[in-house]
Amino acid sequence: MRKWAALAGFMAFVVLAGLGVVAVVRMLDNVPKLLPSGYPCKVGVPAGTEVELEAGQLANAATIAAVGIRRGIPRQGIVVALATAWQESKLENLTGGDRDSIGLFQQRPSQGWGKAEEIADPRYASARFYNALVRVKGWQDMRVTDAAQAVQRSAYPEAYEKWADESLVLATALAGEAGGSVGCTVDGKPESRGVAAAEALVQGLRLDWGDKTGTLDAAGVSVTVRNEQAGWQYAHWLVAHATDRGVRRVTFGGRQWDAESGSWASGDGTATGTVVVAEVHS
Repeated sequence: MRKWAALAGFMAFVVLAGLGVVAVVRMLDNVPKLLPSGYPCKVGVPAGTEVELEAGQLANAATIAAVGIRRGIPRQGIVVALATAWQESKLENLTGGDRDSIGLFQQRPSQGWGKAEEIADPRYASARFYNALVRVKGWQDMRVTDAAQAVQRSAYPEAYEKWADESLVLATALAGEAGGSVGCTVDGKPESRGVAAAEALVQGLRLDWGDKTGTLDAAGVSVTVRNEQAGWQYAHWLVAHATDRGVRRVTFGGRQWDAESGSWASGDGTATGTVVVAEVHS
């Protein structure tokens, strides 16, 4: 009997190990981590949870948040959107899924969400999700999973709730409410450099935030902001897109993020409280 019990336990371990992990979450205390670390991006807010993600996941989360902020969606709506995308796609822009489902929210062309090529654009998909969410009466007072289900009509209506805490951390950080709370370590050679990287960075900023966002300069890109919270929104967005945009440093409000260390420290004082500066690899 013990032999069979040991064998069953080993087989269960093998199955679980084979499933893999897309995002790791750990509490900000001394609880031992039960899962391997190594995820390049970390998001944490005071008295909350630290969320670890792949760079691509965080970049998609930053775009979802930016689309919501630009439209004036309350933070709770961004939490719902992030939780939905986390459950539906693990914050990855999937090219396919169940039946004809596509993209971050696994929206279906056959159900009126748009053309396949439109849904594959994270900005379009996010906008369509928010359009549907704000039409749900009383969504602001619902649980995250109930608001998400009112939009998605999933066969697993409770599934979204398990991502509520992590999504609140992401939404709080990406909304600029906790400065210096988004960090990524960028290893290896950047995907783009120099002028091409800076131009791609400006293009991404303008797609997510608006046509006039971002200015090319000698270092890379600068963004003039109206207040500190807006500055951290852009600063965190730039860090989230550092891997695919060749960002080397981001400076704002006397603090500086560095791609090699992946963390924020006291800056060199070149940026004021109204300018966010992103340096790209030359």
